[in-house]
Amino acid sequence: MQLYNTLSAKEREKLIEEAGKDRLTISFYKYAHIGNPHILRNHLFITWDQMDVLGRIYVANEGINAQLSVPAEKFADFKNYLDSISFLENVRLNIAIEQDNKSFLKLKVKVRRKIVADGLNDATFDVTNKGIHVGAEEFNRLIEDPDTVLVDMRNHYESEIGHFKNAITPDVDTFRDSLDIIERDLAEHKEDKKLVMYCTGGIRCEKASAYYKHKGFKNVYQLEGGIIEYTRQVREQQLENKFLGKNFVFDHRRGERISEDVISHCHQCGKPCDNHVNCANEACHLLFIQCEECAETMDQCCSVECQEIHALPEEEQKQLRKGKGASNKIFKKGRSPILKYKR
Repeated sequence: MQLYNTLSAKEREKLIEEAGKDRLTISFYKYAHIGNPHILRNHLFITWDQMDVLGRIYVANEGINAQLSVPAEKFADFKNYLDSISFLENVRLNIAIEQDNKSFLKLKVKVRRKIVADGLNDATFDVTNKGIHVGAEEFNRLIEDPDTVLVDMRNHYESEIGHFKNAITPDVDTFRDSLDIIERDLAEHKEDKKLVMYCTGGIRCEKASAYYKHKGFKNVYQLEGGIIEYTRQVREQQLENKFLGKNFVFDHRRGERISEDVISHCHQCGKPCDNHVNCANEACHLLFIQCEECAETMDQCCSVECQEIHALPEEEQKQLRKGKGASNKIFKKGRSPILKYKR
């Protein structure tokens, strides 16, 4: 039984180009109590592999988190399959604002301890006891209320290129870092303020809303469907858009333009820019913001050292990488000391 990819990313990319057919980038999540995530994982892989679905999916005892690329012509079959799984029936699907047929080039379905790493080991914490979900119109009203505290539940490199007006944007590297920081900073407002949260598609602030209710916050809200769904509703209902800049996404695109505001800067020269790239040196692969001029000057690399390595023949680069683990810089997401204008 095949439970792994047989094609490389480059081979898959070529097939997608030759097919010339549209694909949809979709994400969804669902917190639920799953008894045997390994069985579900295998079932999902077999079925979606046959549908030519690609993407990154995490399954755990607490639920599922999926980011996918689905052939447009097979969307109905994909949706019917989801509806055949009891806890996924009518699950909300976030369809990307900007489509890219190459957003994912492999199908990866992995079993994890949690679908969102939170560092929590509290058995009394029930992730399904979530806060109040609100749509774009109600969200806009809430965040204008002086009794509301608006919190961005994403990481620093995400909020750097885009966030809601007047939002608290914790300077954190991971979701688990933000949970305790926010509870500490807002401890005196557990009863007198409305705690309103948002994230990319809703999965992180749903867990956070349950966590803060568990910690005693009385009025907890989250933006239904996150920034992705907010943008769709704003455009369909012609509402005022209160989001500035780009929404960072975790696929090949790395970002969706929500407003024309550019609120961040190139990490190498300081010019206004909000384009995330990965260093072209495969041994580095650092995620950072780079403008077109610096990309040309630096050959899409983060440093002169990486530029020199990237200029070597591919075989020499492979020999340099041989036997070495991934550089820790990849996890710094724009915090590397080599970046002069980092946040």
